[in-house]
Amino acid sequence: MHPDQLDVDEHVVAGLVADQFPQWAGLPVVRTGHAGTVNAIFCVGGVVAARLPLRARDGEVVRLSREAEAGAALAAATTVPTPEPLFLGRPGRGYPLPWSVQTWLAGETADVRDPASSRAFAEDLAGFVAQVRAIDTGGRTFSGDGRGGDLRDSDAWVAHCLEQSTGLIDVAGAAALWSELRELPPTGPDRTTHGDLTTGNVLVSADLRLAGVLDTGGTGPADPALDLVGAWHLLDAAPRQVVRDALGCDDVEWQRGRAWALQQALGAVWYYADTNPAMARMGRRTIARVLESGA
Repeated sequence: MHPDQLDVDEHVVAGLVADQFPQWAGLPVVRTGHAGTVNAIFCVGGVVAARLPLRARDGEVVRLSREAEAGAALAAATTVPTPEPLFLGRPGRGYPLPWSVQTWLAGETADVRDPASSRAFAEDLAGFVAQVRAIDTGGRTFSGDGRGGDLRDSDAWVAHCLEQSTGLIDVAGAAALWSELRELPPTGPDRTTHGDLTTGNVLVSADLRLAGVLDTGGTGPADPALDLVGAWHLLDAAPRQVVRDALGCDDVEWQRGRAWALQQALGAVWYYADTNPAMARMGRRTIARVLESGA
């Protein structure tokens, strides 16, 4: 998926686990079908998840430590199951980075089991967002990294995505919509958000309820509208309205959520067109949804 991506396989992970966490040595290691773009995810014996960063970044130990703190806070505050952090692993066996171990959540993600028409799923999603928003930020504000601050800070990224998207999406329509949405004012102080409610990060039960939420690494203070991306990535129009009503979103907050969904989807379509079909498919569907109406 990335030109600088590390090559990680089950043999490497099995060795890392055996060296550093012998209580799970010998358990089968299976790479999951999770469409993650930051970490390679491996299930170890159906007991824990090993998450290995795909790309080297500065400050990886600090990032993983903060991710663990955020994951613990999220697990304690929500009724929807989320992975609980267990350990941080060290480089070894030819893998050069620190990595993490979390509890394993079994289930089908929304890119496999589609909840788009489920009002019950929409109610569950709204409840999860409300619980996350209620987590105390401790006085912290948006870090400035990624999505969740001033919409206009994404102008250069959006312009680049539009340039790369000719023939893939309605570029003119997306450009016009971004030009409109980028002017929306903030709706209030930063609140805690999950930060990445996409199809690959939610688990869906057989009766199309929200069964779990994965990838808690982006949890932190941000624009309260950021988690509304889930309504656009995951739901058709009628269930999407259920989310809006349950959270009591005014017009500006709702449209800011629409803007963040567009910003994320624009990057997903062209960047992952050949390397991550699930992400590209989500991006195309989200863009179609945000273009078709403002509700």
